[in-house]
Amino acid sequence: MTQTTDIRRAVALRLLDGFCRQGGAGMGYHWAGFDVTGVDKDAQTRYPLGFHQGDAIEFIREFGAGFDFIHTSPPCQHDTDCQRIQGNTHPDLIGPTRDALNATGRPWVMENVRGAAAKLHSPVMLCGTMFGLKTYRHRYFETGGGFTLTPPAHPAHTSPQAKMGRPVPPGHFGQYVGNFSGVQQARDILNVPWMNRDGIRECIPPAYTEWIGRAFLASRTLEAAA
Repeated sequence: MTQTTDIRRAVALRLLDGFCRQGGAGMGYHWAGFDVTGVDKDAQTRYPLGFHQGDAIEFIREFGAGFDFIHTSPPCQHDTDCQRIQGNTHPDLIGPTRDALNATGRPWVMENVRGAAAKLHSPVMLCGTMFGLKTYRHRYFETGGGFTLTPPAHPAHTSPQAKMGRPVPPGHFGQYVGNFSGVQQARDILNVPWMNRDGIRECIPPAYTEWIGRAFLASRTLEAAA
């Protein structure tokens, strides 16, 4: 048992998982040792941890200061190519979410897709290859409240990627977006066995947030030792 694990269990830090959906991000933080509460405007019957149904931004403003660490994943549809192609419109919640997070005075992370990266402040990009996953699934993470991240090395993309939403040929990496086939394969690769297709196509692989959570715990350990 490592020193970090001992400290993590003793402190039992509380984490708020805003816009939680089916819990990809929340589960990663849970694996890192946090006491996780998810909040989403829609009922999330598949969410595997503590859950509150409600507006995430309002919840952050009212209760966020009571948590040790806050993760948010504002809906990405405003910045995804497929939604623009279909002519669909969605609200842009990145700015309002950042304002709510900053008002808490707590350390935080805000995640989104590549299309939103220009609106995020100095985001860190994470890729499935950094964690040994057979998918690329780039996601971008802005940090605040005094918390910063240094990303792991980004391995070269040597495996071809299956076309969007299509079955994954042997030797290829899957995208698992849209109305994709191979739900069980996606569950296995992303390590999200509780999710259905709707959850999978939007989720953060838990490996990403487990790594973020452990980085946060390590930063707390360093602060305590200083």
